[in-house]
Amino acid sequence: MTALLEILKKHPFFEGLDPNIIEMMANCATEATFQPGTFLFHEGEEADRFFLIRRGRVALELNVPGMGPRTIQTIHEGDVLGWSWLFPPYRWHFDARALDVVRTVVFNGKCLRGKFEENPRLGYEIMKRFAQIIVRRLQATRMQLLDIYGTPKPVQKR
Repeated sequence: MTALLEILKKHPFFEGLDPNIIEMMANCATEATFQPGTFLFHEGEEADRFFLIRRGRVALELNVPGMGPRTIQTIHEGDVLGWSWLFPPYRWHFDARALDVVRTVVFNGKCLRGKFEENPRLGYEIMKRFAQIIVRRLQATRMQLLDIYGTPKPVQKR
């Protein structure tokens, strides 16, 4: 547990967080490694975990009918992957595929939700951090859509 606790303390997601909270969360965590091409999760499956990316890159993919999988975002070292475990119905909305060897810390979502119920302060602190991630990801997706579809032309008045 000590090595895992040290990993968490150094990860950007935990920066400035009370060491007692980090320790509580470490009790719900394990390390995992994914080989290139391996899926961390699939759209529609139960979302019961989230990942701290320690090394490597993960493609978030959306399966587009008639076109196959399309990468909508790439998650890198230092990033957090997955927030669907926080919100019912706890289902993944995308696929996540390792682009190279990916080393992660995996958090058990059910374990954490139980801790949040017992300790609302913990839940509030983590929810604030996830809210920031969600906003950044939505903004990045918006920018990507602008790149794909271009800037709309101004409407001409008659």
